[in-house]
Amino acid sequence: MSGDLVIQYGQEALWVVLLVSAPMLGLGLIVGLLVSVFQATTSIQEQTLAFIPKIIAVFVAILIFGPWMLRIMVEYVTNIFVNLPQIIT
Repeated sequence: MSGDLVIQYGQEALWVVLLVSAPMLGLGLIVGLLVSVFQATTSIQEQTLAFIPKIIAVFVAILIFGPWMLRIMVEYVTNIFVNLPQIIT
């Protein structure tokens, strides 16, 4: 296995991780910003108020984007297994 092939598979793995985590992180970020603005305007400084909406948003993102994320991961793993003979030699 050449070094270029290892780098290519590492780059693909990082790209898959970014693609799969982006919907959850994005929705969590948006909800976190909205809660922060709400807390700043109402002067409510309750720490637990920020966590519960973010957890719910991430859960909703998993429910909505779950099939797409699963398809991306399955395609990546299938690609690895199909090219396994080339990797080993």
